[in-house]
Amino acid sequence: MTNTDLSAHTPMMQQFLRLKAEAGPHLLFYRMGDFYEMFYEDAERGAKLLNLTLTKRGSSNSVPIPMAGVPVHSMEGYLAKLVAMGVSVAICEQIGDPATSKGPVERKIVRIVTPGTLTDDALLPAKADRIIAALWVTRINRTERAGLAWMNLANGDFRVCECTPDMLDTELHRVDPAELVCAESVRPASHDGFALSPVPDWHFDTDGARDVLQNHFSVDTLGSFGLTDLPAAMCAAGALLRYVSRTQTQSLTHIHTIQVDHAGEYVVMDPVTRKNLELTETIGGEASPTLFSTLDHCETPMGSRLLRRWLHHPLRDNQPARERQQVIAAFLSAPPDRDALNAEPSLDVLRRMLDRCPDLERIATRMAMRTVRPRELASLRDALAQLPELSQHLKQAFPSTPQLAGFIERIDIDPAITALIQASIAEEPALLIRDGGVVATGYDAELDELRRLASDSGDFLVELEARERERTGIATLRVEYNRVHGFFIEVSRAQAEKVPAEYRRRQTLKNAERFITPELKTWEDKVLSAKDRSLSREKWLFESLLEQFAEYAQPLSLCASALASIDALAALAEHARSNIWVAPELVDSADIMIEAGRHPVVEHSIEQFTPNDCELGPQRRMLLITGPNMGGKSTYMRQIALIALLARVGSFVPARAARIGLIDRIFTRIGAADDLAGGRSTFMMEMTEAAAILAASTPQSLVLMDEIGRGTSTYDGLALAWSIAYRLLTHNQALTLFATHYFEITRLPAESPAAANVHLAAAESSAGIVFLHEVQPGPASRSYGIQVAQRAGIPPAVIRHASRELSRLEAQGAPTPQLDLFAAPAAESPSEPEADDARIDALALRDALSDVDPDQLSPREALEVLYRLRNEFL
Repeated sequence: MTNTDLSAHTPMMQQFLRLKAEAGPHLLFYRMGDFYEMFYEDAERGAKLLNLTLTKRGSSNSVPIPMAGVPVHSMEGYLAKLVAMGVSVAICEQIGDPATSKGPVERKIVRIVTPGTLTDDALLPAKADRIIAALWVTRINRTERAGLAWMNLANGDFRVCECTPDMLDTELHRVDPAELVCAESVRPASHDGFALSPVPDWHFDTDGARDVLQNHFSVDTLGSFGLTDLPAAMCAAGALLRYVSRTQTQSLTHIHTIQVDHAGEYVVMDPVTRKNLELTETIGGEASPTLFSTLDHCETPMGSRLLRRWLHHPLRDNQPARERQQVIAAFLSAPPDRDALNAEPSLDVLRRMLDRCPDLERIATRMAMRTVRPRELASLRDALAQLPELSQHLKQAFPSTPQLAGFIERIDIDPAITALIQASIAEEPALLIRDGGVVATGYDAELDELRRLASDSGDFLVELEARERERTGIATLRVEYNRVHGFFIEVSRAQAEKVPAEYRRRQTLKNAERFITPELKTWEDKVLSAKDRSLSREKWLFESLLEQFAEYAQPLSLCASALASIDALAALAEHARSNIWVAPELVDSADIMIEAGRHPVVEHSIEQFTPNDCELGPQRRMLLITGPNMGGKSTYMRQIALIALLARVGSFVPARAARIGLIDRIFTRIGAADDLAGGRSTFMMEMTEAAAILAASTPQSLVLMDEIGRGTSTYDGLALAWSIAYRLLTHNQALTLFATHYFEITRLPAESPAAANVHLAAAESSAGIVFLHEVQPGPASRSYGIQVAQRAGIPPAVIRHASRELSRLEAQGAPTPQLDLFAAPAAESPSEPEADDARIDALALRDALSDVDPDQLSPREALEVLYRLRNEFL
C-alpha cells in the first residue's frame, strides 16, 4: 500500500489505493456489491478488531491481496464495535452505474465515522451525548491560555470556552468528549476516556479558523458570537468545524450558532469530585446506582440526555435555578385534569403525552443532514400530529407559569411541515428507500401510474393463461414469474409437442419446458420497466422531499429542546412527588442549612434511612465529623454535597427543609486510590488532592475531606490533618465537612468558634456494635475499630489479641503531639514569612523542652528554665 506507483496494480486496486490515500489513517470500508471490503493492512487490522476471517483476493503488482469484509445489511453493528474501540472508519460507496461503467464502478468516500461524529441512531447511546471537542493552547500577552471548543453533532450544539491550562483537565471532564481534536504539537499528556485525533498545526491558524467560522455562519465578523476576545477558543472552534465538515462531506446547516460558556456560569467540579459523587457513573464504573439513574424518569431519550447534562452543570446563579424550581412546583400543584379518565393528575397526563414523542432532537439533525430514514419520518409525522394537544394541555393545566410560555411557543411549530409529511410519507413506509413503498399514494400522479402498471399484471396473466389453455388444448399450461427468468409459460415435458410455433423456449427443466411468446414478452417489458421506473421515480421524489424537510430542521430542533426541558423537569417533579422532596430556598449568601436531609441514592437501597441535619454558614464554617468506620460519615458528607448540587440544578431535594446559598466549587477528598503508573502512591494522591483544595477553595466553596493523613505515621498524619483543617478554616474559610479518626483534632473548635464537632452515633449491645447513623453534636467518645474489624470477619484470636494490646496502650497513656504547636496565632492569619518564623520558633521551643524533666527540677531550677525560655523566644 505504500507503493506510490499505481500503474502496476489492477484498475480496481488503483481505485482502492487512491481512496485509501484520501482516507488516511481511518479504516476504509470499500463497497463491492453486498459487502464492504477491506484490503491490505486495513484487512489485517479489521479482521483482528472484528474477529473476521482474513482471506486473499488474487494478487496485484504480483503481491497477494489480504481481504476481509462485512455485509452491507449488518454494517452498523460492526461500526458500533469499532467506534466503541475508538477506531474511525471511512465509508466508500458506489456512486456510478454498473451497467454503464467501463472499468471499475465510480466510488466515493461519502462520510467518515469517528467516535465523536456519530449521527446514526443505531450507533448512538440513547441517554448520553457523544461530544467531539478541539483543544488549542497558546500564549496571549505573555499569559498561556487554553481554548476549548466542542460540538454535539447529533443536536447541533456548538460551544467554546477559554481557561488557564491548570483548569483544562476540569473543563475536559465537564465536557466529557468522546473524541478530542488537537494539534500534532499540542497533545494532552493524558487522554483516558476519549479518542485522540491529531491534525496539522495550521488547522488552528488564527486567520484560517476565522475564515472557516465566518464562511459557515455567513457573517463578516464573529463579534456577535462573543468570540472577539477569545482568540484561543476561536482557533479551536475553527479547527473543529473544519474537521467535522470533512468527516461528514456535506454542509452542516443545523450548526447555526456558537455559544460561549463563561467562567462562573456553572459550579466547578474537578474529575475527582465528579467520580466521588457518582453523578452518572459509580466509582466502580457502572451505570447504576447513580444520581442520574435514580432521577431518570424521563419519557424521552432527549429528556434523559438533558437531565444528564444538568447534573454535570449545576448553576452558580440563583435565577435560572429558581425558574426550573418554579416549573417543578407548578407541575406538582396543578389540579387534576377533569377531562382525563378519573380526573388524572395533570402531571401524569403530561408525562403520558411525552411518552408518545420520538427522539425529535436527533431526527431533526438527520433531517438537516439529509440522512433521515423513512420510518423516522413516519414517527415524526405521528408526533407532530399530537403536539397541538400537548400544547393545549400545558396552557390549560399550568396557566400561571411564565417559565413554560417560551417552551409552548417553540412547540407550536408551522403546521405546514406536518401537512407535508402526512401527504408525502406512506402510513407504514419501508425501512429503506431502496425497497420502495415509502412515498404515499396520491402524492405524485406519475408514481401512482407506474405503480399501477407494475402491480396490475394479475388480471392479464389469468386471462392469458385461460386463453392459451383453450387455444393449445394443454390443460396443465401455467403462466408464471420468477426474478431470474421473468414471465414465462410452463408446460409439462409430455405436452411440449403441442405448443404453437410462435412459442420460444426460455428454459428446459427435468419435467417441464418454459416458453415465452411475443405478447408475453411485450407485457413483461412494460411491467418490469414500470417497476424500475417506479423505484427510480420514488428515489427522486424522496431526495426532493429531504431537501424540503431540511428547511424545517431548525424549528424542529427548537421544538425538541423545549420538549426535552419539559420532560426533564417533569421527571424531577415525578421523583419529588414519589419521594417527598421539597423545594430548597435559594439565597445569595454562602449558606447550607438542611433539616432532616437524606442521601438521594442510598435512601432507595436500604429499608429505612436515618435523616440528619446540617448547618454551615458565616459563623459555622467547618464540621469536624468523628465516629466509627461504617458509621455513615462518608454517606453523610456525600449527602450534603448532593443536596447542594441538586438545589443548584434547580431540583427539589430530599429533606424536610433546606436553604442553599451560592456555591462556586465543590471539592471532595474521599477514599483511597493510587496512580502507580504515574508514580504516585495512595498518600501522594491524597496530598495532591488536598493541595488542589487548599489552592483553589474559597469562602463560597463546599469542601468534603475524609480521613486526611492516614497514609503516613500517626504523628505525621495528625500534624498534616490538623494543619490542613486549620488552613481551610482560617485562610480559605470554605464550607467544610472534615471527617477524621484523629480525636486530637476535635480540640480545634476550642481555638476557633467557626468549627463545630459532630459525630455519627453508635452503641454496643450483646450482639456487638450497632450503628445508629444519627449525626449528634460533639465529638465521638471512641472509634470502635476493633468491633468493626470483628464484624468484618477478622479471626477471634486476632480480635482478642488486639483488645489486649489496646488495653495496654490505653493504660500506658501513649503520648500525643502538642497540637497547639501547629496552630497559628488565633487573631489574624500571619503572612508567609511570619508563619515560617512561628513554625521555626515552635520547633526550637519543642527541642528546648525535650531535655527538661519537670519532676526532677527544684523550684529555683524551674524558675531559671522559665526565664531562659522567656529571654530566648520573646
